[in-house]
Amino acid sequence: MTLGGCVTSGYRAAEEIFSVELESRNIEIGEVELQMETLLGLGRLKKERLTVLYYPNEDAVCIQYRKDFINFHQFWSSEGREDFINALEIYNEDYNARDLNRNDRKSKQKYGKTRGYLIWQQATFLVRARAGMDVELGYTFKERAPYFTIHQLEAEYIDEMARDNDRTSQATVFYFTRAQAAELAALFDHEFLKEFAPDSNTSPVDRSNIPRDEY
Repeated sequence: MTLGGCVTSGYRAAEEIFSVELESRNIEIGEVELQMETLLGLGRLKKERLTVLYYPNEDAVCIQYRKDFINFHQFWSSEGREDFINALEIYNEDYNARDLNRNDRKSKQKYGKTRGYLIWQQATFLVRARAGMDVELGYTFKERAPYFTIHQLEAEYIDEMARDNDRTSQATVFYFTRAQAAELAALFDHEFLKEFAPDSNTSPVDRSNIPRDEY
């Protein structure tokens, strides 16, 4: 998908099926800092630092996170990573031009939609659900500050052998300052991934001081 300065429609027309095996060989390539909503969406944003893995066999980058007692693995294909980098570039242009609209209810999808893959499981002895899912790229204002956003839409897992195992994941939003989004873009970079270089910076982070971009 080529992203322009206006809202894009849909994701790549020539979409290929993208999936990942969780047990495939993977490499921890770093961590990304971002904000998420607290349990049940109540209260202020909470700073998180999430592990990022690279799956070379599938050329997929995985962001691991836990929300409402469920473990999630959000996978990005090379096309999805390119979409993220392009969307962030346009967001920075809009930010610098002061062209962000606080009242735009569709701002979370302004920079288009891409396709990802999700694996989620509440406990090791319960069903491991997996499905393709759509991701919207955009921005929103939260607590009077603008954030670049990844809006992971619901994913639906259908088990044709046991319908009691069907699962629907919840929608999730990641909130990034520009500096935080740039860190993820660096981990998404094709040249970086070719080197398979791990990032060992795992020092504790103060989660009470939520960063903001002035606007």
